[in-house]
Amino acid sequence: MSRLELTSPDGACASVSLHGGHILSWRPAGAEEQLYLSPRSEFTPGKAIRGGVPVCFPQFAERGPLPKHGFARTLAWELVSQEQGADDALAVLRLRDGEQTRRLWPHGFELELSVRVSGRSLDVELACENRGGEAFSFTAALHTYLRVADLDATSLEGLNGLRYFDSILQREATERISLLLPGEKGVLDLDRIYFGVDRELVLAEEGRRLAITQQGFEDAVVWNPGPERCAKLADMPPDGWRRMLCVEAAVVGHPVELPAGETWVGRQSLALL
Repeated sequence: MSRLELTSPDGACASVSLHGGHILSWRPAGAEEQLYLSPRSEFTPGKAIRGGVPVCFPQFAERGPLPKHGFARTLAWELVSQEQGADDALAVLRLRDGEQTRRLWPHGFELELSVRVSGRSLDVELACENRGGEAFSFTAALHTYLRVADLDATSLEGLNGLRYFDSILQREATERISLLLPGEKGVLDLDRIYFGVDRELVLAEEGRRLAITQQGFEDAVVWNPGPERCAKLADMPPDGWRRMLCVEAAVVGHPVELPAGETWVGRQSLALL
C-alpha cells in the first residue's frame, strides 16, 4: 500500500498510509517508536489497519447504523501536499464523498487530515467540511494506539473528576482517582468514554512521559482489549494487549451538527516530555 515518509530536519519522523489516512509510525527526534502497530495487521484494501492512528468517521464504534467506526479508515485517501519546513515536516491528505460512501451515508463531505512532526511532538488535525446542501451530524475519533513496555506498569494521569461511560459495564460513573492503573485496579480490559476533556493527559511509565492534548474533540476514549478479548482478535498477537493503550481524541457524547458549507476541526497533539 502507498505510504508517505515524513522526516523533519531534526530527525523526527512519521509514516502515513494513504489507505485509511492512517498514521503507522511516529518516532520523535532522538527517541524510539511511540505508536503501537500490530505485527498481525492486515494491509488489505477494504480492511482496517490494527494500530497506529486510525480515523473513525462518520460514526464512532457501533453507535449508529454504519459499519463499526465508519468508513474513513478503510478507504483510499489522496495526497494533497507534502513538505519539509525549517523545523518540521507536514503532509495533508484528503477524502471526499463518492459513490461508495453515499451508499452508506448520503452526504457530501470533505475530510482533510494534516500530520505534522517536529522535534518531540506529533500534531494530527482532522477537518470536516459539509459540501452538501443540508446539515448533517457525525461522531469521530483519532483512535491512537500508544506503545507501552508493560501495561501493568503504565499510568494515565489527568482523569480525576471526569465523568465517563463504561462501554463494558454499560453504565456511567465519575473517575475518583488521579491515575488510571490497569494492573493495580485489577481491570482486565478497558473501554471508557471520558466526557468534557479540557486538560492535558499524561501517559507515564518508567523513563517516559508522553503529554496528550486535544482541541475540538470534546471527549477522550481509553481502550485496551485485555487478554480475553485480545485472543479473539485475528490481527493482534495474544500478548499484544500488554504493549498498548489507546488514548483517543473523540467527539462522541454530543455529535457534531454541521450546517451546509461549514467546517469542523479537531486536533490531537502528542509530546514526549
